[in-house]
Amino acid sequence: MVYRNPQWRFVVSASLAIVAVVILSSCQSHGVKTHSSGYGFDPGSPSYAGHKGITLYVSKLGDDSDGSSWGKAFTTIQKALLAIPSDQGGHRVILRPGTYEEANLYPTFRGAAGSYNELVGDIDGRYGSGTTGRVIIDCGATAEVLRYGEGGDYHYKIVEGDPSKEWGLKCVDWYGPWRCDPSFSGSIWDRWIFRNLYVTGCEGGLGVDITSDQGVEFSILVENCVGIGRFAGAAVMAHTPRAGEPVLFKDSYFVNLDWWGDAGAAYVRGESTAMPDIPHATFENCTLVSPDNALQAGWPGVDDLYTRVKFKNCRLIVLNFSQPRGTPSSGIICCGCKDGKQLHVDFEDCTLMGYKVFGVREGEVSYTTKGKVCAYVQYEQAVPEGMERLRYWPPRPLTRWFPNGSRTNERYSSASIKESHEFPKSEAIIRFGLSAGFVFRVGKPAGDGRS
Repeated sequence: MVYRNPQWRFVVSASLAIVAVVILSSCQSHGVKTHSSGYGFDPGSPSYAGHKGITLYVSKLGDDSDGSSWGKAFTTIQKALLAIPSDQGGHRVILRPGTYEEANLYPTFRGAAGSYNELVGDIDGRYGSGTTGRVIIDCGATAEVLRYGEGGDYHYKIVEGDPSKEWGLKCVDWYGPWRCDPSFSGSIWDRWIFRNLYVTGCEGGLGVDITSDQGVEFSILVENCVGIGRFAGAAVMAHTPRAGEPVLFKDSYFVNLDWWGDAGAAYVRGESTAMPDIPHATFENCTLVSPDNALQAGWPGVDDLYTRVKFKNCRLIVLNFSQPRGTPSSGIICCGCKDGKQLHVDFEDCTLMGYKVFGVREGEVSYTTKGKVCAYVQYEQAVPEGMERLRYWPPRPLTRWFPNGSRTNERYSSASIKESHEFPKSEAIIRFGLSAGFVFRVGKPAGDGRS
C-alpha cells in the first residue's frame, strides 16, 4: 500500500462523502429489480425442486412468538436464524422493511445441495409485510460497547458502557453482519442466499471469512444488495471454490471507506495452493467503489495461496486519480501477495476507472478479457493489452451507481427538485449539479425507518 498524506486524505474523504450519500440514498428504492432468480437451488424460484423448508418472518411489529406469520414474527433476525429447524435447506427468513440494529449474525444450519436457505428483505411488499422500503442491517447502531483485545489481539471484546456514546461505524476487526472470528467460521453460511439487504456500519459489509474452517468448499448467492464497510463492501476468504456452485455477487453495490491495509471495495482471497480453473468469487452486474482498490486480493502473510476472480458486466471505480508525484492508488485491481501471478482475473464487458489498472508487489497479474473491457486511467499510465483505453470520461459507470442504471438519472433530469410517486412523499428528490448527474435523496425512509 502507498502511504497517504493529510492533503490527500481530505480529498478522499470529500469524495467518499459524495459516494456514501449517493449510494446510501439511492439503493433499494422502488423500481429496483427484486424478482427471484431462476436458480434451481433457490427456494424463491418458480423452478425450485429442492426440499420445502419453513418460512420465518421478522418484524419489530411482531409478537416475537414463533415467527410463523407477520403477526407472530420474531423481532430480531438472530432469533429467526436460530429457529431454522434442520440441515435439509429450503428455509426462508423474510424481513420487514426497516432498520435492524444487529451484528455477528449466524444460523443454526447451513443450506444443502440443491436446497439453499434464503435471507430476504421484503422491499416491495410482495411477501405480505404491508409496506415497502429498504431493509437495513446497521451494525454500527447495536447496543454494544466494543474494545480491542490486549497484547496485539485485534479481536474485539464487548465491555460495559453506554452504547449511545459510541454509536457510529464500528470499524473493529471481526465485527460485521455475519459472525466469523478466529474460533467461529463463517462457513456456517454455506449455501445461503442474501437478497434485498442493505448492510452497513461495520468493518466489512457483506463479508464472510472461513477462518477456523479454512480450505472448505463454500457457496453463497448475494443478489440485489448493498454492502458498505471500512475494510470492504463485499468479502469472501479462506475457501475453496465449489464446482457448479459459485460464490456469486449479483446486481449489487459495494463500497469500502478506507485505503489502509488490505482494504478494497471487494476483498477476495482463496485458500488454493495452485490457480484453480474456476473462480473463488464471481461478480455479475455489480458496481464496486473504493478510494484505493476495487478488488484487493490477498495480503502479505498468505504468500503461498492463489486467488481467481471473475467480473462480468461490472463497474470498478477507484476515486484516487492522484499524480504520480502525489499519493496514487495502488491499483484498481491489487494483488497483495508476494507475486502478481498469484491472482488471476477474468473480465467480461466491464468498465474500470482509476489511477492504474493493476497493482502488485512484484510480477504481473494474469487476466483474460472477453467482450468490451474498457479502462479510464491517469493519463501517464499504460492500459493492459486487450483493454480499450478510454479517451473520454465515461459518465455511464457513474450513473450506474443507481439501481436500473442511467434510467434513474433520466427520471430526474428535467427538474432540480421534485417529488415522485415512486418514493415516499416525505422524501424530496434533489438533483445535485455534478457532471455525472447524481441524485441525492433526503428525508425519512419508507415507514419512518421502523420495522
